[in-house]
Amino acid sequence: MTAVSQLALKVGVKPACDALNLVRSSFYRKKQRQMRTDTAIVKPRPKPGRSLSEPERQQIILTLNSPEYMDQSPSEAFADLLDKGIYQCSIRTIYRILKAKGEVRERRNQLRHPQYQKPQLLAEKPNQVWSWDITKLLGPVKWSCFYLYVILDIFSRYVPGWMIAGRESGELAKLLIEETCQKQKINRQQLIIHSDRGAPMKAKPVALLLADLGIAKSRSRPYVSNDNPFSEAQFKTLKYRPEFPERFGSIQDARAFGLGFFDWYNNRHHHSGIALLTPAVMHYGEQGKICEARKQTLTQAYLKHPERFVNGQPKPPKPPEKVWINPPQLPEKSVQLYTNCKPGVS
Repeated sequence: MTAVSQLALKVGVKPACDALNLVRSSFYRKKQRQMRTDTAIVKPRPKPGRSLSEPERQQIILTLNSPEYMDQSPSEAFADLLDKGIYQCSIRTIYRILKAKGEVRERRNQLRHPQYQKPQLLAEKPNQVWSWDITKLLGPVKWSCFYLYVILDIFSRYVPGWMIAGRESGELAKLLIEETCQKQKINRQQLIIHSDRGAPMKAKPVALLLADLGIAKSRSRPYVSNDNPFSEAQFKTLKYRPEFPERFGSIQDARAFGLGFFDWYNNRHHHSGIALLTPAVMHYGEQGKICEARKQTLTQAYLKHPERFVNGQPKPPKPPEKVWINPPQLPEKSVQLYTNCKPGVS
């Protein structure tokens, strides 16, 4: 908040909040709270005469941490002590005492989940970062399904390889990755393949193949679907197509559907994430001439009827130059980069 306040003094509140991706109402609310805190007179709270003494509080802690009660909740310990004719304090007071000691949760030493590092991947051209995942396609009867394996280039959104099989398998995933790398002529130390933590993704055949091909691997954090957003979005596009059936009659039907869908997706689908270009255009570097042709078309439309364009000559969407999985957050040090900005400019 201090950084935003400093920047707001130079460029104004709105440009400062826009530059740091902060809602203005949050800025004003925190500022008012800070003003009340600065002007408030802090008075020491008197200790009630009926409160427990420090020795009594220590005795409660020792009782709850004893081998007899360390596995029990405060209410269980309270009831057991009460049955033995012992009353120390209320259940609510027990919780307050434990909270002051930081022992409201499990009081025993136990293993904690490790802190997984957030994957941060950058692609500046095709075949730098691939994302792959597996989704289920419902089969002809209940409890039957087929498995769709899809490899996606995150820069171009192009699908260089896909497969439909009757089971999830590390061996099948290995074959798909190997064939796709051969088709795309992937060199050593060129590619990163990102996936979630499913069994085929962690399978030994896949790990050995990536090591042999010199491909780096990256995995999502456990239970974090946002770490694999491009594959998830592509599956949503697949399943929201009007021709996508509720069930497939056979694996041959599923593969026939896949042939039509991925041909449309790669060559005719104008993707909103890549300036309404098709993935094939981005993947094979043809976006320059397409964007130039669009620019000429818009220029001709503007010259023909300039009065219809109140905001000036229109420009075609610009394709992205960089694509991130989990882009780094803007650090507070970068606030100084905006200190020379004029009001209204971010």
